[in-house]
Amino acid sequence: MDRTIGRRIAKNTAWLFTGQITGRLLRAAIVIYAARILGAASWGAFSYALSVAAFLTIFSDIGINALLTREGSKNPNERERYLATSFAVKLVLLLIMSAGVMIFINHLTNLPEAVSLMPIALVVFVFDSLRDLGSAMARALEEMRIEAIANIFTNVAITVFGMAALYFSPTSTNVTLAYAAGTLAGFVFIVIPLRRYFRGLIRNFDRSLIKPILATAWPFGLVGLMGAVMINTDILILGWMRSATEVGLYSASQRPIQLLYIAPSLIATAFFPQLARLAVESKEKFSRLFEQALAVIYLLALPLALGGIILAKQLIVLLYGADYTSAYISFAILSATLAVVFPATLIGNAVFAHNKQKTFLIYVALGIFGNIILDLLLIPRWGMNGSSAATLINQIIINIYAWWLMQKTAPFSISGHLVKLSASAAGMGIVTFALQYIGIPVLLNLVVSAIVYIRLLIALKEPTFATIRAVIRKNPVLEEPSEL
Repeated sequence: MDRTIGRRIAKNTAWLFTGQITGRLLRAAIVIYAARILGAASWGAFSYALSVAAFLTIFSDIGINALLTREGSKNPNERERYLATSFAVKLVLLLIMSAGVMIFINHLTNLPEAVSLMPIALVVFVFDSLRDLGSAMARALEEMRIEAIANIFTNVAITVFGMAALYFSPTSTNVTLAYAAGTLAGFVFIVIPLRRYFRGLIRNFDRSLIKPILATAWPFGLVGLMGAVMINTDILILGWMRSATEVGLYSASQRPIQLLYIAPSLIATAFFPQLARLAVESKEKFSRLFEQALAVIYLLALPLALGGIILAKQLIVLLYGADYTSAYISFAILSATLAVVFPATLIGNAVFAHNKQKTFLIYVALGIFGNIILDLLLIPRWGMNGSSAATLINQIIINIYAWWLMQKTAPFSISGHLVKLSASAAGMGIVTFALQYIGIPVLLNLVVSAIVYIRLLIALKEPTFATIRAVIRKNPVLEEPSEL
């Protein structure tokens, strides 16, 4: 890999991981604490309201954020125009979505407590969406540190406000208000370093860009919408068919998996500006860079999936307490999705880098309707475990198609990497299971298993790990790596 490209990607990846992991861990802390304090029923209502907000956040984007990043990266002189016009389009969509929720609020769920939280969840939805637009601009500038610091600040604010709410008046309403206050603070925070671009929102607005933005963005937006559907449809349908308690249990099993889904998104985001350029400049270099990124993603995905399956029960009890034990089967099934979702995230970005997002429409249709159909078939019989199975089955089906589509767009091969990565993960899994069987505490098991996995990668001389290790050793702060 080119030294300059490697340096940029390593630095951006480091910033994104720092921001997202720190922020998500902070938010995970308040989420787990809230689940314990509120109880499964109130926690279920809170989770349902936030799931609606998350769903709307993705739907209102329709690919605008990714388009802003791509065009801002490729055409620096057009950044102000694209930001101003994208902001206006998104604001209109936010208003339409919010009005729709308020009109149909009583038909969105059978959970009365969740209905009362919806107006507050809309505030979360609006400010999260606008902050995401700021993050997209930061990515276009390849200034991921702005996004990282803003993420940390937002989640610190949510955690502080949330802890205060749970201490003084532990209700789902107050926790939702804390979320809303935190997202507002996060939006204000990200505008400050980008104020040069936000100041010209009115002056730089270009009506002629509206149609090109919508025409180009919507296919990729559907991919994002599909992800939101597959993550949130389960809870929405559970909310219609089952009790608030079961929604709370399923949400508990889903939250750690959603946290892990961030990892491939960060890697894909860090690689995306370079992939967008190479898609135009050199097919050969694009494929080489894509293969390296995919190998890095599998290096993380395989042990996480296997470890989650084996240690599901212990992890759920560790995180939430014995009251949530029945969520462990759902957690184990969702852990298996990591091996499928991780590479799919990068593939989606790679297709968009080639401006081939319209070829993903079948993938989107399969994802959205397949998940809904499977949920409707499996939830009535198996409840939250059926919902988890629906997600896994659908992910496998649609990502077989995604791999085929990517091979047509830009042929690639990582079979050499997968053999050693799979062997290392399998060896780790044997150790993980043995340690669990003899009663080793779960945290110690995780540490020993991670060490075993790393040692196996070294022993098998897997080049992906060797490259990452070389980058870290040569430059601990990831500023001047010689390769990635």
